[in-house]
Amino acid sequence: MITDVVIAGGGPNGLMLACELRLAGVRPLVLERLPEPSQEPKANGLLGQVVKMLDHRGLHERLSGSPEPPRPNSAYFMFGAMGLDLSLLADSPVYALPVPQRRIVQVLEDRAIELGVEIRRGHEVVGLSQGDDAVTVDITSPDGEYHLQARYLIGADGAHSATRKLSGIGFPGVTHDRMTVRSAHATVPADWVDPANGALNVPGYGAVMPFLPHRTEQGGFSYAPMPGHPPLVTTTEWDQPATDAPMSLEELRASIRRVLGVDVPLGPPNGEGPHALRRLTGGNTRVAERFAHGRVFLIGDAAHVYAATGGGPGLNLGLQDAINLGWKLAAEIRGSAPPGLLNTYETERRSAAHRMVLNAQAQSALIAPGSDVTGLREVFSELLRDPNTVRRLAELTAGADVRYDMSEDVGEDIGEDMGGPKPHPLVGHFVPDLELYTPTGPVRLAELARTARPLLLDLTEGASLAQAPALRHDQVDIVTARPQPHAPTALLLRPDCYVAWASESPQPDSAEMETLRAALQRWFGPMEPARI
Repeated sequence: MITDVVIAGGGPNGLMLACELRLAGVRPLVLERLPEPSQEPKANGLLGQVVKMLDHRGLHERLSGSPEPPRPNSAYFMFGAMGLDLSLLADSPVYALPVPQRRIVQVLEDRAIELGVEIRRGHEVVGLSQGDDAVTVDITSPDGEYHLQARYLIGADGAHSATRKLSGIGFPGVTHDRMTVRSAHATVPADWVDPANGALNVPGYGAVMPFLPHRTEQGGFSYAPMPGHPPLVTTTEWDQPATDAPMSLEELRASIRRVLGVDVPLGPPNGEGPHALRRLTGGNTRVAERFAHGRVFLIGDAAHVYAATGGGPGLNLGLQDAINLGWKLAAEIRGSAPPGLLNTYETERRSAAHRMVLNAQAQSALIAPGSDVTGLREVFSELLRDPNTVRRLAELTAGADVRYDMSEDVGEDIGEDMGGPKPHPLVGHFVPDLELYTPTGPVRLAELARTARPLLLDLTEGASLAQAPALRHDQVDIVTARPQPHAPTALLLRPDCYVAWASESPQPDSAEMETLRAALQRWFGPMEPARI
């Protein structure tokens, strides 16, 4: 059997990539070793840039259950269990979508099936060999072993990725064994919960805000009352004695007593499970030596893992890996990719992975126990009164500070060192939210992006870019809209909605037009007559 793309792993990242490939006209095959979707409680939601990206694919409404677009958290957030006062910012980059991981898998699987993706459960990759034109994949299934040939194989099979190991890709990093994290769904006394802000008022200790990690010199504590579920109560401690005993609510109560210095009477959870009751010891921070080897690519936890608490950093990053890779791989398969396009997956997503390493390491240092860390936190808290510091940390947490290098290999066409025009500040960043007034009526930019095709937004006077035949490209859709005050007049967006070119000129001059042509060819290949 021969197929274009085999995706090993039917979790959120593999399913997201499958959806992206189908939107781009490629039919992938998803292999998942588990016979049924896992019901194990894992991530409790999505945070930051990925929330906006899912809105651009029409998935935010399905996940949130509301037709309203995502709204940023403009009040309060945390970094290293220290408060970030987001009200100091004119616009917050922190978006949150509280939804359990099993629901994310369900929504993505439903969407993949709608798009015509084949998903084979109980099928596991156990061997592979690469040739010049294909990868041969050995697979076990309930009906026995079989083999597939694929043009590309994607490892979306988690931190213990068989795909990564079979490809011989190293996974260097650091293993930490000092930390013990205990979590359980449990009930708390109803009269302890503040109806105004949801805080848990612990007698003898004080208020603990919901969803926000709380640090003491003995460890960490958090209280997360997920909608429709019993609260998830979590502690973090260091240098705890090893034990083989099964985890219990009594063990968590004892941990809370050590961390907070008071008792919290936890009760068994209400409602249907599955309910969390787990103890995790240690953790890993690792980034694969390569995200691609020949015709094998890695995404999500197969490429990077982080020993960090809160925010589901691995899931947030992995979904963005999928959205970055999907359109590039599809262009390569269709034969429309410009030279070097597929290589940009590694360079762009590796830089994002290293930003997440920085984020995880900084937060781990700030939540560690001890009076010396307490002193560091006191100094740090003074810095958090500065709006610029709050913005930098909020953007780091949200992943909104990632900026891709859009000038690579374009050379003198757009290089400001050669005397050309300087790139617009938006170039390389995820596109901001825009309300566009088109000839057919108002529309959010996110709604236009749901086809996953490149977009040239023309808000110039007289739609000058749309009227220029030399700028038409068969891979790019042109959208015209009325100019807006204090907004760009033109934007070229890649399918992942990162800005490849931008202008604020009412009528871009010849130099800007040339940089636009260079960007079109850089990302979408040679100029061809546009589709009518």
